[in-house]
Order: sequence, then structure tokens, then C-alpha cells
Amino acid sequence: MGLPALEFSDCYLDSPQFRERLKSHEMELEKTNKFIKELIKDGKALIQALKNLSTAKRKFAESLNEFKFQCIGDAETDDEICIAKSLQEFAGVLQNLEDERTRMIENANDVLILPLERFRKEQIAAAKEAKKKYDKETEKYCTVLEKHLSLSAKKKEAHLHEADNQVDHVRQHFYEVSLEYVFKVQEVQERKMFEFVEPLLAFLQGLFTYYHHGYELAKDFNHFKTDLTISIQNTRNRFASTRSEVECLMKKMKENPHEHKSISPHTMQGYLFVQEKRPFVSTWVKYYCSYHREPKRMTLMLFDQKSGGKNGDEESFTLKSCTRRKTDSIEKRFCFDIEAVDRPGVITMQALSEEDRRLWMEAMDGREPVYTLNRDSQNEAMAQLDVIGFNIVTKFIYAVETRGIDEQGLYRIVGVNSRVQKLLGLAMDPKTCADVELDSTEWEIKTITSAIKHYLRMLPGPLMTYQYQRNFIKAAKLDNPEARVAEIHSIVHRLPEKNRQMLELLMKHLAKVASHHQQNLMTVANLGVVFGPTLLRPQEETVAAIMDIKFQNIVVEILIENHERIFKDMPVSGGGQGTTQLNLPRRRSADAKAPSCSERPLTLFPTPTFSEKDKAVEKRNSVVVNSSADSVNCNSTHNWTRLNNLPTGDGDHDGLQLAKPSQPNSLQNPKVRSSMSTSTPLRKARALYACKAEHDSELSFIAGTVFDNVHRSREPGWLEGTLDGKTGLIPENYVEFV
Repeated sequence: MGLPALEFSDCYLDSPQFRERLKSHEMELEKTNKFIKELIKDGKALIQALKNLSTAKRKFAESLNEFKFQCIGDAETDDEICIAKSLQEFAGVLQNLEDERTRMIENANDVLILPLERFRKEQIAAAKEAKKKYDKETEKYCTVLEKHLSLSAKKKEAHLHEADNQVDHVRQHFYEVSLEYVFKVQEVQERKMFEFVEPLLAFLQGLFTYYHHGYELAKDFNHFKTDLTISIQNTRNRFASTRSEVECLMKKMKENPHEHKSISPHTMQGYLFVQEKRPFVSTWVKYYCSYHREPKRMTLMLFDQKSGGKNGDEESFTLKSCTRRKTDSIEKRFCFDIEAVDRPGVITMQALSEEDRRLWMEAMDGREPVYTLNRDSQNEAMAQLDVIGFNIVTKFIYAVETRGIDEQGLYRIVGVNSRVQKLLGLAMDPKTCADVELDSTEWEIKTITSAIKHYLRMLPGPLMTYQYQRNFIKAAKLDNPEARVAEIHSIVHRLPEKNRQMLELLMKHLAKVASHHQQNLMTVANLGVVFGPTLLRPQEETVAAIMDIKFQNIVVEILIENHERIFKDMPVSGGGQGTTQLNLPRRRSADAKAPSCSERPLTLFPTPTFSEKDKAVEKRNSVVVNSSADSVNCNSTHNWTRLNNLPTGDGDHDGLQLAKPSQPNSLQNPKVRSSMSTSTPLRKARALYACKAEHDSELSFIAGTVFDNVHRSREPGWLEGTLDGKTGLIPENYVEFV
């Protein structure tokens, strides 16, 4: 189980559970800080002590092997799992290098020591400073509050009003400091996943480059290095979007704290001062209290905010009645009396403010008028999944595919907001939509792509619906990749008809955008980062929900990569849990479809230049637009009527279809085809393209890799071969025999 997410709303509640969760984060940061200090020390020893190089490397490797990452949330992505085990992989590499005592270390200070010191000084040190400020403000707030609550109610009204204002000011400042500290703690926890793993990777790469003796080991390490680089890049991209979302939520909390407090009509919790009567004197003791309306159960916990520790056992009783205490009957303000069924006597309690007392009495059905929190009603979204909406999206998609499919940063670069609003206003108005000419240079491609994203955000709910949002996230967290696809396949076909048709239209388009990633730089992973939060936004905006954005991105990636299977075929009976489908090998089908590999960038390995024949083969494999301009007329409802009458998942929408990918290279390239027709076993083959394995039985490789012992597999469309001593499956249309 990873570290628990810290909700901003808990900063206002400041419960013992929140303090415990915060303490676990602080302990993890302190452990990380000590680890980095030790790592820097060991790294310097490695550089300076050539005579003791073997000993220093062994200690360095042991330090790496002992440290374990703790991720925020209840599950990890494949990329996070890869990053989490990276330190153990690094340790194994260093241990294998122990006998190589003639190593020379160059540039290690720049690639390893300085980034780690920078992370420790700029990030962890900043978190420590924020903690000092937070602890100071906590003590100040508690002291001021206790002093304020001890004021007599008989003081002059002006004096009481001034005291109230002073407490409100201190309280607000405490809340702001708390929010900033929680934000900083979680930011550092996320940053450490890549900001000191990446320097380690660069350090190891330097060793392989400068030392001839590490050449063979570097070859063995290449596979994991490729996976880790992709995982780091994906994690970095997801971090950028996650951080902006969390920062936006924090700003909302600062601007309107009351709108984001977790106030439930059935449960009330917070700090109360309880009057404890003793001979000749009475004292007021601070408790953290929780009330559950359904069983009418009240729980009191003696807790000290300053020390952050419990001072006793919990006490609970069943509520009988609650009555407001008149001001002239007691010296304290904000008081009320409660009676318990299973406890004798009357218990007098003091709330933190008049509003706090009102909420407590409302929750406990006290003798006070019931007030309701007034919230401004949100304006209903204008966008709908109707004929006009489908015509708008279809027209926009056609413009993108015909004018700017190769434009760099497609969908990532946003347009000017005023231009986007103007375009949507014209396109959604039945009087003006026919006059919108998207072929004109008046509308930039970034304006059109931003309009598509904004239209999807204007829908009353996310395109993939609030109802199934958690189902999609759970599917993305499954360990088995084929199980993820199968479960998402099943959930998609449970979506409302219009939502599924719009999602199919969008995924076909994004698949075509991804097929041009070498020109527009928008891989499947990049498109997932852009569209995940839009298509799968949660109903409640919390830090935990923001931390699930990475899984939203994975859902969109799966939909893009498997859009033909998901939307054309009906799911197996029993949904994603069908045993027949789960027992199939990864990416195999009874239809003997050609395999497809992930199109994520391999940043460490430049792709060798292809020959003219290879380029011609690749060009013939590109996806072709099968749409026409006449089919996307804004006023034409005939086309959409025809589309709406098609069977579910048909995919052959008039004027909307993106042509299916062409046949595998082995069926088009005469050289490859003639080679494949030969059944001679144990031959060598060379990779034409790079490929990342999506299953343990497959091999990852880069363009130009040579395989040994290549022969046909029992799986249609796949070969078996050996690379660096490992035997696995290779896509047939990715290689040629030599």
C-alpha cells in the first residue's frame, strides 16, 4: 500500500487522521533526504577513490537496493512499477562491475552529483522550510484560538467583534499555510520519481560509454534502459498535467474555501471544547469529535494539535438530545448542551464559532432552525450529443485531417481562447454554422483542435460518463494488459449509444493523428495525456482523483491502440472477466490479425536511416483519410441520420470513416513475402522498425537489431527468435530475413 493522498479539504478539518497521513509523508521525505545524502556521499567516493573503487561501488549498489519507492495512491502504473524497480536493477549492474577495477569516471559530477544536490537543496529543503512555517502557524493558531474562546461573553460587543476578526485572520492564514505545505509535500513526493532516478540512469550510461570493459554489460542492460526511459518520459508528462490540476485545485480552495469543505448532512466532525466539572472548578478540554447521524453515535478523542499525538482512548455514546445554550446562562460563547442515552448528566460543549455551532446542531437535530447552504446553480452546458454536435465534431475533424495532421504539437498547443469561443459560437448557431469555412486561413489548426477539446468539456457530463469513470480507472489498474483491454472493451459497450458513437468517431481520428507521430510528435502516450482528463474527468475534484489522471491517460491510450477491436467487435459474454479472452496470449486473435506495437518514442536510440525501398513500404502502410468535404455540411442532418441507423460498432459511417490500416508489410513487400514463404528454420533476421514488448513472451528491440534462430511461431503473424540469449516472439511484418 502506497502513501495516502493528502486532500486539501482536510487542511480545513485538520483531523488526527490527516495529521497522521501528513506525518507519514514527512517521514518518507526525511528517509528520501537521508538516502540522497548517502547516495551523494557514495558517488563522490566513487569518483575520488580509484583504489577503493570496488568497495565504493558495492556500498553504492547496496544503498540503491535497500531503498523502496512509495507511490501516492492504491495502485501503480506499469511505468511507475518500472521506475520503482529501477534502483534494484541499477544495483545489479554495479555489482556485476565490481571486478572491473580499471574504470575511469568522467563527467560523473555533472550528471550525478549536481542534480541530486539540486533536488535536495531546492525541493526537500523547501519542504522542510514549509514544515517549519506550518508548525509555527499551527502553534500560533491554537494559542490565539484558545485565548479567544476564553473571552467572557460579557465583554463589549465592539471588543468581541474585533477579537473575532483577529481570530478569523489568523485562521485564514493558518489554512493558507497548511494548503501550501500539503501541496509542496506532495509535489516533492512526485518529483522524486524521476528527478533522482534520471541522473542515476545518465551516470550508468556514462559508465558504458567511457569504459570498454562494460560493453557486454551495457548490451544486456539496453532492454531495461529502453523501458525505463519510456516510463520516465511518460511519468514526467503525467506529472506535468497532474501538478497543474493539483495547483488549480489549491487555488480554488484558497479563493472559495467554504465551497470545497467536505460537509455531509449525515456526519459532522471537528474540534470542540468540552466542559469538565470538578470540585470547586470547571475546565474546558479540547476534543476531536465525530458524529454519525444514522446511529446517533458521538465519538470524542483527546488530541493535541501542537504535538500531533493522542492523549487518551476514544470515548463514544449515543445521542439523546441537543439544545442550544443561551449566552446569558454561561460565560462562554458558541455553547450547546447534549444528553446521552448511555451516559448520565448533561455535557456542555463549545464550538469554534457561531457557524460551527449551527452546523453541529443541524447535524444533531438540535433545537435550532435548520439552515441550508446556498450554492449558486451552475449554468447548464450548451453542448449536447445531438445532430448539431456530431456535425460540428465531424467538420472539425475533417479540417484537422485535411489541413494540419502533420502540424507539430497537434492538440497539445492551445489556441487563443477568444478565437476558440468565437468558432464554437458560430458553429453551434444554426443560423451561422453553414457560413463557417474551416478551409480558410482565418481559422488556425490550433484553434480548431482547441474547439474540439472545449466542446467535449462543455458537455453536461464527460463523454465516458461519471457513472463508469471509476470502472474505467479500475480496468486500467489491472495487472494483465489483455485483461485491461477486455474490461475496457466491455465497459465501452455499456456506455449510452450517443456517447459510444462520439467516442468511436474521436478514437478513429486520434489513431490517425498518432499514425503521423513522426511528423506531428503526438504519440499515443501524448494524446492520452491531452485527452485523458477531458474524457474521464471525475465528478468530485480531489487530490486522489487528480492522482488517477495517469490511469485516465492509460484508458485513452488503450482506446486509441485498440479502437478497431473495441468498437467493431462486441465484447465476450461476461464482460472483461470472460475466462476465454483472458487466457489468450497478449495481442493474439483468432482472426490472425497482424500484430501492432506501441508507438512511443525510444529517446535513447536513434532509428537508423531506412533505404528508399523501406521508406516506400512504410509509406504504403500509412492510414488514408476516407472522408469527403461534402459529408460534413453543418446543415445536413441526412448524413448523421444514416450514421445513427447503422448497427452498433459497424465503423463504416458515410463520410466519417478513417480507412483501416493497410495490410502488414510482409503481404506488400515482395522481398519480405518471398522470405517469409521459406520455411527454413534457424535463420537470421533484421528489424526494420523499433518495437516495445507488451507481454513477457515478446521481445523489445530497435531498428537494425539482428535476431538469431528465427523460425515461424504457432501464433499467426508472429515469428520466434533469440536476442541476447532470450527467446521470444517478434512481429512478422517488422523484420526481414538476412
